Amino acid sequence: MSSHDDARGKKPPVSREVVYEALSNVYDPELGLPITDLGMVYRVDVFPDRIELDFTLTYPGCPLGEVIEKAIRAEVGKVAHTDNLVVRLVWDPPWTPDFMSEAARFSLGYPI
Repeated sequence: MSSHDDARGKKPPVSREVVYEALSNVYDPELGLPITDLGMVYRVDVFPDRIELDFTLTYPGCPLGEVIEKAIRAEVGKVAHTDNLVVRLVWDPPWTPDFMSEAARFSLGYPI
């Protein structure tokens, strides 16, 4: 048993910060920026038996939802100590450029 395992040999849940860091490796293919910088990640909750997260797209007709969700599952799967990953695409609140980080706004030419 490693020092990271509990008495039953299970690893404790990762932190929200670790999950969020993994999500920073998921890029919007059209904009070429991390979904975290674009403000597309709305919620990350870590529970002992699962990880739940909500993300959105920059516009409702965007055809990349499945691509981004697959990338989310791959990146979070690298750090998660659970196979129970609940990923939801949500539309409320609707995404706006106001959700972007200052760096993303600068990169895309939006006023800071």
